Amino acid sequence: MSNHKNLNALSAGGLLVSLGIVYGDIGTSPIYTLKAIFNAAVTGGQAVDENLVLGALSCIIWTLTLQTTVKYVVITLRADNKGEGGIFSLYSLVRKNAKWLVLPAVIGGCALLADGIITPSITVTSAIEGLKLKFPEVQVIPIVLAIITVLFVIQQFGTDLVGKLFGPVMFLWFGTLGALGIYFVAQDLTIFRALNPYYAVNLLINNPLALLILGGVFLCTTGAEALYSDMGHCGRKNIRVSWIFVKLMLILNYLGQGVWALQHGNYDVHDNPFFKMVPGQYLLFLVGLATCAAVIASQAMITGSFTLISEAVRLNLWPKVRINYPSNQKGQIYVPSINWILWAGCITIVLIFKSSSRMEGAYGLAINLTFLATTILVAAYMKRKKIPVYIIVIFLTVYGLLESTFLIGNMAKFFHGGWVTVMIGSLLFTVMWSWYVARKIKNRFVKYVEIEDYYQIINELSSDISVPKYSSQLVYLTSANFKTEIESKIIYSIIQKEPKRADVYWLVHVDVVDEPFTRDYKVEFLIPGKLIRIDFKLGFRVEQRVNLLYRKVIEELVKNGEVDITSQYTSLNKHKIAGDFRFVLLEKHLSRFSKLSFYEQTIMDYYFVLKRLSLSEERSFGLDSSYVDVEKVPLIFVTPDDIEMNRLPV
Repeated sequence: MSNHKNLNALSAGGLLVSLGIVYGDIGTSPIYTLKAIFNAAVTGGQAVDENLVLGALSCIIWTLTLQTTVKYVVITLRADNKGEGGIFSLYSLVRKNAKWLVLPAVIGGCALLADGIITPSITVTSAIEGLKLKFPEVQVIPIVLAIITVLFVIQQFGTDLVGKLFGPVMFLWFGTLGALGIYFVAQDLTIFRALNPYYAVNLLINNPLALLILGGVFLCTTGAEALYSDMGHCGRKNIRVSWIFVKLMLILNYLGQGVWALQHGNYDVHDNPFFKMVPGQYLLFLVGLATCAAVIASQAMITGSFTLISEAVRLNLWPKVRINYPSNQKGQIYVPSINWILWAGCITIVLIFKSSSRMEGAYGLAINLTFLATTILVAAYMKRKKIPVYIIVIFLTVYGLLESTFLIGNMAKFFHGGWVTVMIGSLLFTVMWSWYVARKIKNRFVKYVEIEDYYQIINELSSDISVPKYSSQLVYLTSANFKTEIESKIIYSIIQKEPKRADVYWLVHVDVVDEPFTRDYKVEFLIPGKLIRIDFKLGFRVEQRVNLLYRKVIEELVKNGEVDITSQYTSLNKHKIAGDFRFVLLEKHLSRFSKLSFYEQTIMDYYFVLKRLSLSEERSFGLDSSYVDVEKVPLIFVTPDDIEMNRLPV
């Protein structure tokens, strides 16, 4: 835990790391936010005049203040889970409050993943499109596809070295944003009128295109969720202090773009204020820097997606998938299946929309749902912390109305590309929800028995030489939460299906706890020397390598003289050779006689399709298949009592 304490300490290094990890997405939003707002107005027949510019800038400034600063930096960062953040970390803190909270958590997680497909596409495309100002005939799409492909290819090698460059590059990026803004703001100080919320309110009330404009305004805060998700990497204090610098640079740049727009009244939809305000001799430098910032934003989103999926797997919200650890850097993981799904999604988005202007329609709608989900979960966290009810009501009312208004504005994008993210998010939701519900259905049909009733039989079976020895040490993974219980299917496997004689029977139970990095265990000797239970309590961010964890526990038990794993075969025992270990996994399947509703049957059918596509139990737990036996058992046992028959007379 010392690492977390160090991370939470304010330091120059921590501030620089925060710039590189946290702000990529929100830091690249000036490239396309005002362009999206002005394009919506011009397309709707409005001129880019003083009322529109001041209103749009005021909306952006107060959105960054209310949504990003107050909600995330001030309030949500307080909901840390042993130093960790993110929607599933938050869900882990409150999931015992109410079972229905899994719904906003799953919706928010799926929306965040869908956003992970759009972010690289729009940020990289927006940056490369700046080349068109210098080279009008340049082919943007091939360059974008190449950059995105390289970005996803290098994920498997780890990003430790590249990650160290992120902080300085983003510091240069934000410094450049601020310098450009100051250059134009100095030409027209009246632009500071946009700090007055009156202009935002006036635009929202009097402008007939207010909802369309709000859809563009929302793009300025799409990276806000990263401030919370990356708390474990950077620390709360570093994020809060670095945000002061980042927000100032962003606002200065937006104000500078506003001055440029007021100076150039005949705004064209092909214009991008961000690149237009750059002196010609510096354009290529800014395009290169913007591309680096876009890659960093994409990298942060990809890494966040990997972390999200790894947490979902351990919380039983996603099928078991292979997770690699390409470097020793804390939190550095690589999920091959998600990496290539994201890559395919990004490539498809780029090929479908072809320009950042058209991608803007697909961007923002999904992440809006994540914001709403986070609001609900934060309110539940406040309740858990016994915050006064009136404060919770105010929080829910303010952010419920604000984010619902943004959602209505973003829904206007649905037929202009928003349907893509909704479709992607919905597909991901079916996977998460089916996996979660299927587990509930399975647990409903798991029958437990009192293990004490079988102590004598197990003890006698272990000593019965008339039964061929199955293994010296026989290990079963059990889902029983209490030491007094055991699944009837495990007893059936040991005693009836094929009597399995062993010197020692082991029951291993894994409990995923709400803290992120807990790694505790407890050993109970149910039948001394014959039946032993090990309970692992693992955090939701700890890799469940049961094979290694089990071996570590055995080594400690042997060292302490609590167990003897020496082989009982005479020829091996005299040489003190350890006995063999064997794991038995029970794989459940639906029998044709299962009595389920249509909804449950559909969920279970989908679940078993997903299960075939996911990692097997032995691989997900890090077990060597050479000493694992998999036994297929029906999810629902059908007894003769369930069958009605008539005997005909002879």
